[in-house]
Amino acid sequence: MNTVNQNLKYLRKLRNWTQQEMAVKLGIKRSLLGAYEEGRAEPRTEILEKLSDSFHVSIDDLLRTELGGKQGDYLERRRQLKNEPRQVIEFVPAKAAAGYLSGYSDMEFIEELNTFTLPMLGAGRYRAFEISGDSMLPVTSGSVVVGHQVIGWDDIRHNQAYIVLTKREGLVYKRISKNNRNKSKIMLVPDNPQYESYSVPLEDVLELWQTDAIISRTDTRQRMNVNHLAEMVSHLQEQVSSLKKKMK
Repeated sequence: MNTVNQNLKYLRKLRNWTQQEMAVKLGIKRSLLGAYEEGRAEPRTEILEKLSDSFHVSIDDLLRTELGGKQGDYLERRRQLKNEPRQVIEFVPAKAAAGYLSGYSDMEFIEELNTFTLPMLGAGRYRAFEISGDSMLPVTSGSVVVGHQVIGWDDIRHNQAYIVLTKREGLVYKRISKNNRNKSKIMLVPDNPQYESYSVPLEDVLELWQTDAIISRTDTRQRMNVNHLAEMVSHLQEQVSSLKKKMK
């Protein structure tokens, strides 16, 4: 009997289901489920997907890991994982942005910030910033940008959005345009065409946080008229044309 057949039977017994009950839930005949459990047939992909969704276990684990074997009871291991500490995301509200320039490297300042977690983000160092202004529409003022820290030119991804901490401006939220022929500066590009792009010496950049998630309040959505949208599209087309010329 293969691992997947053993796991199928194991998961059914975890729920105290009869073969008939589980067959109904999977949308198959009881005789086919019996063939799966006895190793006379292999579950199809759609069956594995239903099992994965129902029991919150990856298809890879279904195929390769003995869920009830020597590694310990599957449910117990899942309980242990839930109790393990998750990543902690420090939150920098708009009112703390001014103090962040002098306190970003001060552990006491950072420890005083409120924290939260986002289960969809994996392991790593994250920080969240409340942005102000409308230079990055449709991301509105008051939205919270969550990002992971990057260090060095090589880690910067062209045309990605970042929280940028600079010596002169403090915190800003912009896209970064990088030119590999000039690694001494970066170009900060707003999404709102009403604002101009500008360059910043790389030596003035203190921190970079690449955007992983944006949290917006539903009651603060910016309403943009058709003319504004057309202007944004036109501006983006001009940027693309300019970049293409530089790359030639």
